[in-house]
Amino acid sequence: MPSHSDMSATAPVSAMRPRVLVADDDPASRHFLRDGLRSLGAHAQVCGDGATALAHARAEAFDLLLLDCRMPGAGALEVLAGLGRDPQAGSSGCIAVATTAELTPRDRQALLAAGFSEILLKPCGLADLRRLLALTQPECPDADILDDQAALSSSGDATTMRALRSLLREELILLERELEPLSRDPVAFGERLHRLRSSCGFCGAAALSARTAWLQQQLSQHHVRPAAVARFCKTLRATLQALHR
Repeated sequence: MPSHSDMSATAPVSAMRPRVLVADDDPASRHFLRDGLRSLGAHAQVCGDGATALAHARAEAFDLLLLDCRMPGAGALEVLAGLGRDPQAGSSGCIAVATTAELTPRDRQALLAAGFSEILLKPCGLADLRRLLALTQPECPDADILDDQAALSSSGDATTMRALRSLLREELILLERELEPLSRDPVAFGERLHRLRSSCGFCGAAALSARTAWLQQQLSQHHVRPAAVARFCKTLRATLQALHR
């Protein structure tokens, strides 16, 4: 783990302070994640079990949830499912990342299918936390458009990855054409975004997955602005460009 001196020397990810909920039953992991996130300029709140995490996520609007897969009472999957059943929750639809020390390809697929944007393997470093915090920013960096390593972990091999990305490319071309009328129908738009988020996870489209989660949160709060749709469209086009390379 990085030392406290290393953390204090690290520049914040942004002048804005993302609000992050860290839920982990391991005290050492909680301590590192909290201090690491704070050193990067985030506001980090921590708890040690799933029930408390769900209560916090319902009561407050976080920008990012870091949820351990195995916690007393409820793990990451159960917490996210509980949030999904409560559209009025403060953190409904926000970016969620599952954290775990062990991850099989089947586990990864289940987590992505459940709606997690990414999976963070522990132990991790400050570079991993910076990458996750970047997903909460209005403009996601180009480096996060496609993550080949994440896609290969999800799909199992390069041939399957290319096939899934081809399907995603077709999906995005169609969505771009239908985006304007679709954005005027919150129910249909929400269903389309839910499906897209899962596809992004399997294809390693990290930036679009985060932007989709962000737009889902806007929809859940019933105030999707044209600027929000424009930002989503910009990331969609950037992803399409990356998929065409």
